[in-house]
Amino acid sequence: MTPEVIGPYVKSSYSGQNNNCVEIAVTSNGGRAVRDSKNPGGPSLHFTGEGWRAFLRGVEGGAFDS
Repeated sequence: MTPEVIGPYVKSSYSGQNNNCVEIAVTSNGGRAVRDSKNPGGPSLHFTGEGWRAFLRGVEGGAFDS
């Protein structure tokens, strides 16, 4: 079962005005939901709390750098 989004979706402070952004919201299980700001009614990705923390560690550690 997909957890309920309980917080508002928020854009990163690093996002510009070109609308190529992702938005993140808190979910009922303590995780996060991520969606494309250009398609707010479209699909979203859901992370558990631990999954979200692992994703952030990967970003901070450069795991997704090209």
